[in-house]
Amino acid sequence: MAAIYGEEWCVIDDCAKIFCIRISDDIDDPKWTLCLQVMLPNEYPGTAPPVYQLNAPWLKGQERADLSNSLEEIYIQNIGESILYLWVEKIRDVLIQKSQMTEPDPEVKKETEEEDVGCEDDILLACQPENPLKALDFDVSENQTAGTAARMVEIEELPPIDHGIPITDRRSTFQAHLAPVVCPKQVKMVLAKLYENKKIASATHNIYAYRIYCEDKQTFLQDCEDDGETAAGGRLLHLMEILNVRNVLVVVSRWYGGILLGPDRFKHINNCARNILVEKSYTNPPEESSKAFGKNKKVRKDKKRSEH
Repeated sequence: MAAIYGEEWCVIDDCAKIFCIRISDDIDDPKWTLCLQVMLPNEYPGTAPPVYQLNAPWLKGQERADLSNSLEEIYIQNIGESILYLWVEKIRDVLIQKSQMTEPDPEVKKETEEEDVGCEDDILLACQPENPLKALDFDVSENQTAGTAARMVEIEELPPIDHGIPITDRRSTFQAHLAPVVCPKQVKMVLAKLYENKKIASATHNIYAYRIYCEDKQTFLQDCEDDGETAAGGRLLHLMEILNVRNVLVVVSRWYGGILLGPDRFKHINNCARNILVEKSYTNPPEESSKAFGKNKKVRKDKKRSEH
């Protein structure tokens, strides 16, 4: 896939076999773009399908359902075979048809709810603040449930912060930091506390992402920050989505050692994050989630066969 699609294909987490490909209707002048993110279980392609996620700010409702159904139909028709190439080209065909029928909506903006978050670099870059703390400089009263005094105390308190084991490669060092959070105000508090540490404050990049589950709306409040490492925050957030973590902030500090790492830097960032999330029991092993997904697919496949 890397040989076919070049820079459009990227490795998010090599250990967990998580990959992402950016697909556009036109390479030179794209009007519609979508990110397909996949996690390949150990049983793929023999007996299990890829775990996939479609990310684009404009992809909603029936349009999302129709595209998902098309991908699942391709899997059913090609069980036991590699289908990623077929999926990518199907999505590209859909985008080409869409570009011929409509024009892009100029009002499309990055959303904070989970199903609407895209991973396009241009959208991510357009939303990057100059100062990581400025991104959280907003009124959080709507996110604070009017309840007991104990709840308010919980929100006002600085959450505990854990630090992961550093990864060093060619003189660059990566280290993850993690804290449980239930509102954006706590995210800001944790970041401020981390930046009090001179070593962390002097890092070349402090990439972060957080996901907070809103019980009343049954949606996720989430955001990310590159801090100068283009698209790194979005990839970190996508990893957290794939791992289905909630109420947690992950910050990955990188100290640049003078040698360019290329795509390996993203692998190290996500490995640091994944390691500390697993260590602190925020996620199940990827094998479990992939088996559960495969089981659901098998039930749907058997049901579809019985209907014919």
